[in-house]
Amino acid sequence: MNFSDKLRALIEERDLTQKQVAADLNIAPSTVGGYVQGSSEPDFETLSRLAKYFDVSADYLLGLQTGFTATLPEEELLRVFGSMTAEQQMVYIEQGKVFVKSNHKKHD
Repeated sequence: MNFSDKLRALIEERDLTQKQVAADLNIAPSTVGGYVQGSSEPDFETLSRLAKYFDVSADYLLGLQTGFTATLPEEELLRVFGSMTAEQQMVYIEQGKVFVKSNHKKHD
């Protein structure tokens, strides 16, 4: 997933609008639109502000591996998991266990 896709997903996950993100970060809505459409990219300062705003790393936004995970999907999983409440995390873990169990049954 590239920068524009990640930004779009973060905006949608948080049920925000591009206009709201722009207002919160004091940047032009057209600028955020350009980022989401992939027609422009932020400078370092704006990238840092976006990362802080969404509570993710700049590495995540840029699609770079941090070395803490083996793959980008693992990093995405950890980011999503970290944004959940403790109760949601427990439900998520239990659901994951059901998937694993189901996969094992298919292979037996």
